[in-house]
Amino acid sequence: MAIITLTTDFGEKDHFAGATKGAIYSELPDVKIVDISHSVSPFNIPEAGYIIQNAYSSFPKGTIHIIGIDSEINQENKHIALKLDDHYFICANNGIISMICSEIMPEKIVEINIHDKIQTSFPVLDVFVKVACHIARGGTLEVIGKPINEIKPIKNIVPYVNDDKTQIIGSVIYVDNYGNVITNIKRDFFETIQKGRAFEISARNYKFKTIFKKYSDIVNFKIPEEKRFDEGRGLVVFNSGDFLEIAVYKSNSATIGSASSLMGLGIMDTVSVNFIKE
Repeated sequence: MAIITLTTDFGEKDHFAGATKGAIYSELPDVKIVDISHSVSPFNIPEAGYIIQNAYSSFPKGTIHIIGIDSEINQENKHIALKLDDHYFICANNGIISMICSEIMPEKIVEINIHDKIQTSFPVLDVFVKVACHIARGGTLEVIGKPINEIKPIKNIVPYVNDDKTQIIGSVIYVDNYGNVITNIKRDFFETIQKGRAFEISARNYKFKTIFKKYSDIVNFKIPEEKRFDEGRGLVVFNSGDFLEIAVYKSNSATIGSASSLMGLGIMDTVSVNFIKE
């Protein structure tokens, strides 16, 4: 049974997500549809890229991923389908897939060219669904597009490193449901520049000199629970996707606050790492 995933900024109020699923089932009644997220911030390319990068590999090989973000076609925003890491992705060529492509080279990329056969103002429903169902039936990418070699990158996907390798300047690319702030600094990149040196991470007026392995490592369990007051303390971890993350222990935006709300950090804000000379 084919699996088709959906990642969009459609939200839950409107008909778009439901109509897309209905169109898929109309063509392939036995397909399995999985919602990765419909809550991507509208037109937020880095956010969508982060979500799909961290979700796709949990699915079986051969899964088809429809990404419906900023998908209106124009001369600067073509539609593409690609095979990468034995998965298929269908999206606009707007940089959304470049976070994955920065680490894994696509096996094949095509620019979708079936638009002359389909009149549409809703390309995810009318174009992406047709392409996904074609692939699910065993069809090849060449039938629905012409091969291309490159895709559009996301701006600022790679952090800046100064000439003497004493500083990384990254940026916030995602704020999760807990208000944790995720940067574009990955563990391997950090450790390559660090070379074992001590460091200080700065985000606005907040500074951190330790990266914990997990959130609860900030807790001193030798102190009685009623005397700890750990909730609301800021910390830094490499999260499950190996991205540098600034978090608040047991954050809750409605009560103690979150890294985003307490530190005033949002998308594209700067997070820097300064390495201390030995």
